[in-house]
Amino acid sequence: MLRRLAQLLPALAISTLVSAHGYVQQVTIDGTVYKGNNLNVETPAPSIIRLVSTNSPVKGAQNPYINCGQDAQFASLAGNANPGSQLEILWVGGTDGSSNWPHNTGPLMHYMTKCDGSCSTYNSTNSEWFKISELGLEADGNTWYQANLNSRAPANVTIPSTLAPGNYLLRSEIISLQLAMSSGGAEFYPACIQLQVGGSQTQGPTSSEECSFPGCYSDDDAGILTPDIYNPPIQYTFPGPPVASFVDAGSSSAAPSSAGSVSGSSAGTTSTFANGPSSTIIASATPSPTVTGQCMLSGRSVNEGVVKRDSRNKRTHKRRLVRSH
Repeated sequence: MLRRLAQLLPALAISTLVSAHGYVQQVTIDGTVYKGNNLNVETPAPSIIRLVSTNSPVKGAQNPYINCGQDAQFASLAGNANPGSQLEILWVGGTDGSSNWPHNTGPLMHYMTKCDGSCSTYNSTNSEWFKISELGLEADGNTWYQANLNSRAPANVTIPSTLAPGNYLLRSEIISLQLAMSSGGAEFYPACIQLQVGGSQTQGPTSSEECSFPGCYSDDDAGILTPDIYNPPIQYTFPGPPVASFVDAGSSSAAPSSAGSVSGSSAGTTSTFANGPSSTIIASATPSPTVTGQCMLSGRSVNEGVVKRDSRNKRTHKRRLVRSH
């Protein structure tokens, strides 16, 4: 009886975990708070966060909704940011924002793409995205940085300090790996945030550092298909492209946030976790695009918080340069 119970507990834990999912509820940019809408609202209010139709994950790396989330709708506002701006992104569970983020296994990554005109009407179908941060395991090699979200700590990410001005989408993505022991089991949670970046900087990614969604990943990529995810020590390979080379080299070590909580990042911008301020602005929506596109990428391996390039997985793909205004 006890042996049978022990066998059932992992399955029950996973069943409970996957019954609760989540979404991005608010974003803070340099202290200014932009609140998003809860799910299933009849009349969404203006915001910078593209509203998704459900808190359920996107399943399948070739699913069109991997771009910005399930049936994501255009937002009507853009958050004001500058090169070096600090963003706090609050992921929550449930549908009304009252629950904490439920998952704790898998990477947290951030991408950007430049909008062709206003982001409020920009169809991201053929967008090319570049990565600005990736977080995997903490220094102990067993705990994921994603687990910090369970205590309602927002994920912080820094806009690259030399990024050219313009209108951008920031794509915050969590990949939940608790079911990723078989192909197609990974759960993708993308969220898109509309930004207007000021300043007079001039840099952006090279074409080889960009990819499209879908197209950046395949279901059998290392880091998405993870049969040994619960067999430590974990040797994890980030999916997708490397962090763009122009992104703040030298900020790859763990750095404390303003609240002094746990933090960390891979090569690229600093990503941290901190307690965020209360919300003040609310979000809106209009129909969102579907997405297509393909690219092949090289992987990066992480073990005990150290990022290593995996030359065995190098692949080529077609890209385009981000334009500046």
